[in-house]
This record gives sequence, C-alpha cells and structure tokens, in this order.
Amino acid sequence: MLNSMTGYGRAEAMLHQHSIVVEVRSVNNRYLDCNVRLPRIYGCAEDAVVSAVKESVSRGKVDVNVTVDTAGGEAVTVSLNQPVAAGYLKALREMGETFGLREDISVSLLSRFPDVFRVEKVPENLEQLTEDIGAVTRMALADFNAMRAREGEKLAADLLSRLDTLEAQTLQVEARSPETVAAYRERLTDRIREVLEDKQIDESRILTEAAIFADKVAVAEETVRLHSHIAQFRDMVAKGGVIGRKLDFLIQEMNRETNTTGSKCNDLALSTIVVDMKAELEKIREQVQNVE
Repeated sequence: MLNSMTGYGRAEAMLHQHSIVVEVRSVNNRYLDCNVRLPRIYGCAEDAVVSAVKESVSRGKVDVNVTVDTAGGEAVTVSLNQPVAAGYLKALREMGETFGLREDISVSLLSRFPDVFRVEKVPENLEQLTEDIGAVTRMALADFNAMRAREGEKLAADLLSRLDTLEAQTLQVEARSPETVAAYRERLTDRIREVLEDKQIDESRILTEAAIFADKVAVAEETVRLHSHIAQFRDMVAKGGVIGRKLDFLIQEMNRETNTTGSKCNDLALSTIVVDMKAELEKIREQVQNVE
C-alpha cells in the first residue's frame, strides 16, 4: 500500500480535566521535517509529539498544532492564612479594649480583610499531561494516515495506468525499429540505382551499409531495460511501503533510456512515440513526488 505525503488529521479528547485538540497536516518534502506548535507552558510535551510523528511518518513536511484548555478554568486551592487572621483578630480586640467598644467580631468580618486567605494554583502533573498529549497526537495521526492511505490508493491506480501506457509505447518502438532499417535499405538501394543507372548494384555493400545503420539505430538494449524498470516499478507499487525515493530513482533511469532511444531515432514516427513517452514519464514523475 502506498501512502501519499499530503494529508490532514484531527483528534480531540478530554483527559484528566484537560481538553486536548491535535491537528496534523503535511505537504511534500524530500525528508521528514516536523514542526510542532503548542502552548509555551506545555513545551515539555514537544518531544513526545515529535516521537509519535516519527513512528508514523517517514517523509514530508509535517505541521502539528496542539491546543490545551483546562476544563472549568484553572484548578486552585483556598486556605486560611492563620498568622494574618490571628493578627487581625488581636488588633480588633485591642481596639475594643482601648476604646471601650462592644466586641462583635465574626468570621464574616475577618474574611473581608486582605490576605486572610491564600489562593494558590494547583501544580499540574506535567508528566501525565505529556502522556495525554502524546495519546491524542497518535489519535490524530491515525486519522491523518487513513487519509494518506486513501490518497495513496488513487496514486497507485494512476501510476499503474500510466505505466501501462508507457509499456505500450515501448512495444510500439520495438515494432517500428526494424521497419526503419528496412526502409533505410530500400532508400539506399534506390539512391544507388539512380547514381549507377543501369550498372549492376553491389548487394553486399548495401547489406553492409544497412547493417551499420541498424547498429546505430538499434534500441533493443534500451527497450529491454525499460521493460525491466517498468516491471520493478509495478512490483514496488504492489509491495507498498516507503518507496518514494526508489520510484524517483527508477523514473530517472527510465528517462535516461528514453532519451537514448530518442537520440537514435532516424524516423518521424519513432520520434513522435518517444516524445509521447517523455510526456508520460513526466506525468509519472510528478505523481511520484507525492509518494512517501
């Protein structure tokens, strides 16, 4: 199964009072380039996210966006600041004794004074949060990889279809090549007959010239290698996996054989077929750039 290098995935989960959302998207790239965006205070989770990406992706420019929200606001604890409360209580009683006031001190009264209570944010368990972010990232990557696999199926079908076209064109070259030699021999015979008029034609010389020409325009080696490369290409697509670079190498080799075939062409029909082959190879090359 082929995987495309382009895709998108998203996952959302509520874990340990945190709402975590992870989005993953990627585009083509020669190597794996992972960029993670997450709240600065949770930067400790970046390595876990990158590690999860590396487990699932081999090539491509991958952008991961992580958002974390605390359910119901930040968790806090409220406690009595006993030294401060005791100080206020003592001061109030001294005030009553000094000025002869009736003592009407109450909890409600003391609670109104500053700093009687301590309000502290509960420390977050960053280790647990890192695990949770990693878990949601893997969920998003599963969605992301499912999309890449669907795109990969379409890529494989298109590549195989274009390979069929390329192979048919290669067969046309093989069928046409002997005809060019026969046509050359016929033209050579006609020209010699025109020059010599009624004189006897040296058949052995014509055969020699035709053999030299046939050797110059012979494309059997190139077409045999093209068939081999096409077979290897099909086999790799069938096996799947991370094969983008290997396919790219095969495309270069097929281009080389096609260019050599084109340089040997001394026939308009053959030249036209080779031009079509180059056009088809370029389309295949463009599609291969999307394969992981």
